[in-house]
Amino acid sequence: MTSGQSNSRPRSVDLGIHIGHLCHGPQNSITDVEGVHVGHSTIITGEGRLIPGEGPIRTGVTVVLPHTNNLYRQKIPAACHVLNGFGKSIGLSQISELGHIESPIALTSTLNVWNVADALVEHLSDLNNGVQSFNPIVLESNDRFLNDAIGRHVKKQHVNDAISSASTPNIQEGNIGAGTGMTGFGWKSGIGTSSRICESLHGDYTVGVLVLCNMGDPRDLRIDGMQIGRYLMPPGVNDESGGSISFVVATDAPVTARQLNRMAKRAHLGLARAGGVVSHGSGTTTLAFSNSSDKPQIDDAHLTVLFRGVVESAEEAIINSLLGSETLSGRDGNVRHSIPSERLKNILRVQRDSLKEFSSSDK
Repeated sequence: MTSGQSNSRPRSVDLGIHIGHLCHGPQNSITDVEGVHVGHSTIITGEGRLIPGEGPIRTGVTVVLPHTNNLYRQKIPAACHVLNGFGKSIGLSQISELGHIESPIALTSTLNVWNVADALVEHLSDLNNGVQSFNPIVLESNDRFLNDAIGRHVKKQHVNDAISSASTPNIQEGNIGAGTGMTGFGWKSGIGTSSRICESLHGDYTVGVLVLCNMGDPRDLRIDGMQIGRYLMPPGVNDESGGSISFVVATDAPVTARQLNRMAKRAHLGLARAGGVVSHGSGTTTLAFSNSSDKPQIDDAHLTVLFRGVVESAEEAIINSLLGSETLSGRDGNVRHSIPSERLKNILRVQRDSLKEFSSSDK
């Protein structure tokens, strides 16, 4: 079965969470960067005991299109940064070497990366008759707690479905596409997104982030600086610090691949602000691109607002990946619970009130 997420759960702004100083884009999504489209294909079938190769299946694929033209013919500047290399992503070395991308960006579960890369090669080959080499881009995290991971159930049709359904605006989050079987800070997690408007001397630009969140110790979870993990823990989970995370950073600012590399590094500051410590077994990767049609013209001295946009968007995208996820059971009866939004709202209110009271008494 292929299904979508209804977006019935709250986003960060719905709980009064205001991360950082910059304004959101119109939809608070990576697709606020004009031209960017996002598509998902979700696979949920079966219940009960794991039968490797058969199920239960809780997985999928997400695709980010930097623009909707032929990416191989209209390459765009890009960069990547790997904070911790315990990952199986495909295509990053050529991006680092050449500073551009020529493929849709796919995200999926770890052992599906090769199936997804094969499907991207066929997609690119169909568009570029006679070309004999492509660099498909696939980022990943491991969904084995809920999913029959060894079954490698994401196939060519799922990738094609994600590409053909890619849309803008798109604020689908949580248990959808690549996020279907993921865990964040011990809670059900998955896809999250956010954006910022960055005002600079060169003009106003948009930075958007999409995250595939599958890491974090629940005791460390912070939301807008508040220590949530001290007061709210997922049922039956004490320490869930492993797992991986992948960020896609998009901007319409006319920046170079070198400058995009500097932006990519800042996404991991957003992860730290949310409480991520990056364990030994964490694949922690960011891919950043610009789809600006202008020639690069921003001086390094004016990049700071774009850096801030990345940090704030990355932090909020992680929180949205938690808030947007529904409780899901998977293989062998394993369950990941959605973070309870009303309890979370109350905890945030109490902490804010305490800070206000402290601030008032200090005057």
